[in-house]
Amino acid sequence: MRAWLRQHRQALRLALRRLASGGALSALVIGIALALPAGGYALLDSLAGLATRASFDPQITVFLKSDLKRTEAQALERPLRADRRVAKLRFISREQALKDLNAVQGLSDVTAALGQNPLPDAYVVTAREGNLDSLVADLAKLPGVAHVQADSAWARRLAALAEVGRLGLWLLACLLGLGLVAVTFNTIRLQILTRRDEIEVSKLIGATNPFIRRPFLYLGSLQGLAGGCAAWLIVTLALVVLNVQLAELTTLYGTAFKLQPLDAADSLLLLGFSAALGWLGAWLSVSRHLWQIEPR
Repeated sequence: MRAWLRQHRQALRLALRRLASGGALSALVIGIALALPAGGYALLDSLAGLATRASFDPQITVFLKSDLKRTEAQALERPLRADRRVAKLRFISREQALKDLNAVQGLSDVTAALGQNPLPDAYVVTAREGNLDSLVADLAKLPGVAHVQADSAWARRLAALAEVGRLGLWLLACLLGLGLVAVTFNTIRLQILTRRDEIEVSKLIGATNPFIRRPFLYLGSLQGLAGGCAAWLIVTLALVVLNVQLAELTTLYGTAFKLQPLDAADSLLLLGFSAALGWLGAWLSVSRHLWQIEPR
């Protein structure tokens, strides 16, 4: 057992020396390749979270006709509450709507210049789970209704687009993963070619294939791990820069939105994925060359 652990320590030290001497550039190439799908995943995850929060309670805004009397507007409450597809109902008078609009930064001067309140009375309907489109169509047919808007429709579209984008990113990650394996394969191949005589002598004196593979497998794994660390650093720095610009943009719209960095689980998955692909590329390269120099 001690001899086995000693061999692993020696192989790891040898792999670290080889990585320090010429593997930094390959690790950077791997990091740049992995940063694209990892960054896209972080962006889509933030957008999907925004869509989920926005569409958690499907809401429909029913705008009434501007010439509708208040008593007629309040009379619509009874048929709306009687609809089993309606979970909650809230009436917003035109005065309250104007007050809320004035509370938005920069709009009070605009509304004051209008001279009169242009906003209609409205009902905010929180729908139950089900066919939202049919409820919107039925609400539009009610007397006194000018326009019906499904406030969560955009969030559903955003969530659907995020799912398509996530599938595209997985396909991109698979393609770039194959590229990572190819980069590692070529790097290990060059290492093997420079030590071909040493490997042949080692096999002649009884070295086993696992013993010969070990330092190269460590090198491939470490190279992949270094590439994963580079990708994580690139994505983190890019999100910090984007959030600085987003802070100014969201302030103008009176909202708060921030791109979330990769969490601990996703970061570990990225590092493990890159290390595993590096190991796979090294194993394929060493196995191929060991098969070529195997005596026949």
